[in-house]
Amino acid sequence: MDRLTWYVFRQALMVTLSVGVIFSAAVWLLQSLRLVDLIVNRGLSFGLFLYLAVLILPRFVDVVLPIAIFTAIIFVYAKLIAESELVVMRASGMSQWALAKPAMILGVAGMIVLYAMGFYFLPASNRAFKDLQFEIRNKFAAALIQEGVFNTLSDTLMVYVKRRDSKGDLIGLLIENTSDKDKPITISAERGALVETSDGPHILMVNGVRQQYDRLSDKLSSLSFKSYILDLAEMRNVPTLRDRQPDELYLSELLGNLDNPALYVELNMRLAGPLTALSMAAIPILCLLPGEFNRRGQARRILAAIGVALTMEIVDVGLTNLSRSTTAVMPFIYFNAIGPFLAALWITWRSGARLPSEFIARRAVR
Repeated sequence: MDRLTWYVFRQALMVTLSVGVIFSAAVWLLQSLRLVDLIVNRGLSFGLFLYLAVLILPRFVDVVLPIAIFTAIIFVYAKLIAESELVVMRASGMSQWALAKPAMILGVAGMIVLYAMGFYFLPASNRAFKDLQFEIRNKFAAALIQEGVFNTLSDTLMVYVKRRDSKGDLIGLLIENTSDKDKPITISAERGALVETSDGPHILMVNGVRQQYDRLSDKLSSLSFKSYILDLAEMRNVPTLRDRQPDELYLSELLGNLDNPALYVELNMRLAGPLTALSMAAIPILCLLPGEFNRRGQARRILAAIGVALTMEIVDVGLTNLSRSTTAVMPFIYFNAIGPFLAALWITWRSGARLPSEFIARRAVR
């Protein structure tokens, strides 16, 4: 890589990293606010919250990186044109391909990162996040019970807690169990505590009443107690395993199940998605490099590049949604992802290897 290529590439890379970090952090913070409820209302630790927040980060990097590449390249090349640096580079004998080379290298680097994300990091983070989410929902009773809310833990179990004291104990409990529809059970207690054991979550209650109503005999039985233990896992029929979703499967697992339409679509999405990094790098080149230098600025070309990129993203969303009902659109997804890059290569090649420096300089001073 020569000095001029490295000079342009370094600027584009720094802007890409800056924009990527800012965009990812903004989206990450917005999405992480949804997890704050786990700390404020459900009693989970701050460390567990941070771990969950980190696991969702790769999803945003996968979306933000192509946008960051596009923003960086259009910013850097517009700046080079505005400050006449691009004119000097052309006058020194650099070809269109040489001028486009830094952007193409950045696009290839972005594509490699996205393939690494799609083949390993994204499924790994999605799998870890959903496994932990499943564990929280089905094992950590403290994460399921909120104050002042009728918490429906299953179709047959409802728990109400008036409040929690400073020690985390539950004050004012009301529990309704309808697992036996003919003999529903209602339990009320002054206070209680959540206990996690190897057998699952339990509620230890003191000073309460257990009432059972027999619908067949129309009789109500009541039992007062000083202490009572309720096994939540047994009453909720907590599942021990869950099915893996397509976004949690690694590449080898997707390749081994191509007869499944959902997995076939997921595989093609991971193969086609990273190609957008190439096209997002090529669109600014396609709009800014061809044509003559304009002293009035490059506003029209920048707007054209933004329009092409926006159209490409809209078409991609439409085709992705359509692919879930028919796989016949899959070739169009690949064409939409790689089309602008191929067009940029063709226009760059067509423009010729080099332009005479005197001719370029004459056009620049018009």
